[in-house]
Amino acid sequence: MVRILSADEPGAAEAAAARLARGELVALPTETVYGLAADAADGRAVAAIYAAKARPRFNPLIAHVASIEMATQHVVFDAAVRNLAEHFWPGPLTMVLPASSASDIHVLARAGLPTIAVRMPRGIARDVIEGLGRPVVAPSANPSGKVSPTSAAHVARMLGGRVDLVLDGGPSSVGVESTIVRLEADRIVLLRPGGLSREAIEAASGLPVISAAADAPIEAPGQMLSHYAPHGLVRLDATDVRPSEWLVRFGGGPVAGEGEAAGVSQLSLAGDIAEAAANLFAVLAELDAARVERIAVMPIPREGIGEAVNDRLARAAAPRDIVEG
Repeated sequence: MVRILSADEPGAAEAAAARLARGELVALPTETVYGLAADAADGRAVAAIYAAKARPRFNPLIAHVASIEMATQHVVFDAAVRNLAEHFWPGPLTMVLPASSASDIHVLARAGLPTIAVRMPRGIARDVIEGLGRPVVAPSANPSGKVSPTSAAHVARMLGGRVDLVLDGGPSSVGVESTIVRLEADRIVLLRPGGLSREAIEAASGLPVISAAADAPIEAPGQMLSHYAPHGLVRLDATDVRPSEWLVRFGGGPVAGEGEAAGVSQLSLAGDIAEAAANLFAVLAELDAARVERIAVMPIPREGIGEAVNDRLARAAAPRDIVEG
């Protein structure tokens, strides 16, 4: 049975760092979602992540660091990169950057690419990385393609004995994964919308943020069509409820046929997009655990973090022949 340890317990960060140093897998709470962490330099541990998640090996992992100084040991920083790091780290921003020749992050974590995706998380995850003294890779702690976990209980249910330790830090505050970008000379390419809005990035950088082309090659997590999928089929922008559907609400307005719904879940009664983002994966995880077959989700605005919420929902609703996680 998986061991769950409160993040508030004395020595929790040290215990997690010691397990990582031994090549074990540890689920860590972050402000975005819970991550399945391994020592980024340990090829066997990195391979164990891919095996535990049944994740395609062409899909790179994010290297999580404890400081800007740690990041610069593994990727190439310039003034624009440092500016974004100083604005938004620790926080839900991942940057895809050229790998440094001195980096020992394992090639498997990079999926053979000449770049490394890096981010600095908030909270105890950063303490664990600092204790280990080197980066960890930490994709979402779930089977590939499934709903991302935002609590220790989600991790235990989905991964069970495939993880050696879960640190319980309570519900994730942001609730969707990090925003991933690649910087170019005169613009920033948004590879995955996430917990940091494109508007905030544009304001801090002074550069336009454009979306990656739909057929762009995979260079970061979150770029495959199907992802974050619950058991049931998902219908988006629903203004009514069809027979046997479970309604996922946003706001308090009336919905035609709601009285006949199989059940109702609420993302945000007040219509608050940040609250909806924080609740999204928890709601989908509950419906997944209950094996709900058909899910109707009300329209959600696309401004700010709403772009990330709609991105996750679109991938949850996509055909599931090829998935990632």
